[in-house]
Amino acid sequence: MSTSVDADISAFLAGSPFAVAGASNARHKYGNRVLRRYWGAGREAIPINPSETVVEGAPCYPTLAAAPQPIHAVSIITPPEVSNQIVDDALALGIRFLWFQPGAEHPGAIERARRAGCVVISDGPCVLVVLGRPER
Repeated sequence: MSTSVDADISAFLAGSPFAVAGASNARHKYGNRVLRRYWGAGREAIPINPSETVVEGAPCYPTLAAAPQPIHAVSIITPPEVSNQIVDDALALGIRFLWFQPGAEHPGAIERARRAGCVVISDGPCVLVVLGRPER
């Protein structure tokens, strides 16, 4: 990984809480695995999914705006068209740290987020791998 990507990841992980857009109760799905990895690393993470009310025993919220507290950063694990809407919602809320997990990337949304000054992680690193590494 490049130094720039490492710096972006460090900035992303520096705050709290994290939203997991695409959280799911299906344990084999990445939205569930990412949520559990945050919790397993001792980090506060809030599930976001309009189709769920509870994920892994935690309240799940339909949108970023419905979360019970301001969100520092969003892990996006959704189909690209949904990711596009997540970016619009994040920008409207002033969220400036976005991590597109592999398969969730929407080129237009990534470009909009970068133009808005967001730290955007995409096209490669997966939060599951990064949180599995020892803290730096």
